[in-house]
Amino acid sequence: MDQFTRRIIGFAVHVGDVDGVSLCRMFNRVISRHALPRYLSTDHDPLFRYHRWQANLRVLDIEPVKTVPHVPVSHPFVERLIGTVRRELLDQMLFWNSLDLERKLGSFRDYYNESRVHSALGGQTSAEVSEDRARQRANILEHRWQSHCSGLYQLPLAA
Repeated sequence: MDQFTRRIIGFAVHVGDVDGVSLCRMFNRVISRHALPRYLSTDHDPLFRYHRWQANLRVLDIEPVKTVPHVPVSHPFVERLIGTVRRELLDQMLFWNSLDLERKLGSFRDYYNESRVHSALGGQTSAEVSEDRARQRANILEHRWQSHCSGLYQLPLAA
């Protein structure tokens, strides 16, 4: 998650125990379509102490920033996102395997970034803040409904 725009960069799914190699693979897969971040905030999970993970960050020239130990409120945006994904997606929908989960998480990411407004962003979507694009006026009398997340959410769209 980009904490400044509240935009979800991506999700990674791994079947089984996560080790240093799989953590690096998931991270590289998520950031492959984006510019490399300069800083990466992580907690104090032993997973982030793996030699392979630390070497990956050094090679990519990404500086890790650790949160305050045992204080989840030091990471409020990510904690809020985890709760939102659980409440708004995972508690409402079944998934059958890791590919199905990845597809549904990707669909939720697109909905969250492009269509879901955020009160902390002044009623704008993450995409509007990140691209700083101008709002178009919509005629309230002419609209249609657009389905998101396999019909879980329906939002009006200017026709």
